Amino acid sequence: MSERFRGVEEFVAAVEAGSFAQAAQRLHITRSAVAKSIALMESRLGVRLFHRTTRSQSLTDEGAACYERCRRALQELEAARQEIDAGRLVPTGRVRVSLPDVVGRRCVVPLLLELAQQHPELVLEVSLNDRRVDLVEDGVDVALRSGALPDSAVLSARPVGHQWMGLYAAPAYLAARGRPTGLADLRAHQAAHRFIVYGRAGASGLWRFGQGERPEDTLPIPAPALVFDSIEAMSAAAVAGLGLVRLPKWLVAPAVAAGELVPVFDEPVPFGFPMHLLWPHSRRLPLKTRVVLDLLGQRLPGLLAAS
Repeated sequence: MSERFRGVEEFVAAVEAGSFAQAAQRLHITRSAVAKSIALMESRLGVRLFHRTTRSQSLTDEGAACYERCRRALQELEAARQEIDAGRLVPTGRVRVSLPDVVGRRCVVPLLLELAQQHPELVLEVSLNDRRVDLVEDGVDVALRSGALPDSAVLSARPVGHQWMGLYAAPAYLAARGRPTGLADLRAHQAAHRFIVYGRAGASGLWRFGQGERPEDTLPIPAPALVFDSIEAMSAAAVAGLGLVRLPKWLVAPAVAAGELVPVFDEPVPFGFPMHLLWPHSRRLPLKTRVVLDLLGQRLPGLLAAS
């Protein structure tokens, strides 16, 4: 890069991230490298870009004007790069992927490993975390999300099926406590059962059935026996015979096949959480991003439907 443009990317990242440390994390460099690049840019321009104290930073008037021009310049460079990349025959470069932890590890990562073998010039940076991230702010190229999507003018979405839920228990548990014949029967005999729910310690749960919207389609769990923030731990607890559990069908399919868990009752109208792939909207999608979206879009629906 020409000496005249050194520090521009670091400067824009520092403004948008709110600190040099966060900018360094986003750019995968050290904080001192960010500070040095911005200091050199200030020296070259002959102005101060930031008011800096030990606790905060804010743009000077000159910095605010400079930021707008630098931001637009980087957007133009990125658009040019995407147009070039969209015309490549071989996917090349880094793709940042954000995935929910368990479904990511179990269903998505094996697909990404296949992709990495097929395209060795593709660099996959994968985050497995249930925390919701801002794709644009955090520089994420592709994300998998569960549940209803908020309206967004900056994100594109592709449905990849539903995470269908089922009610399960160990055969020994049902033999000891009785097997409800349906939601109404479970509600009537709720006191006779133990419930394993997802959430934080002390939390109550709400199980949804059918359309999941009407009161008669929900079952509040005010006093669960066990509360986990891991659906894998919930499955293990149910296999151990410690209660009823509501889990994705794809997750418990092996335990059901082994006879360790059984569906408690049939659900005429299944309830599921919609799953979508999300990515920042672009007029021309880079090939490196498109191959990730295409593979996951083709293969994930079948994996999520497994029961």
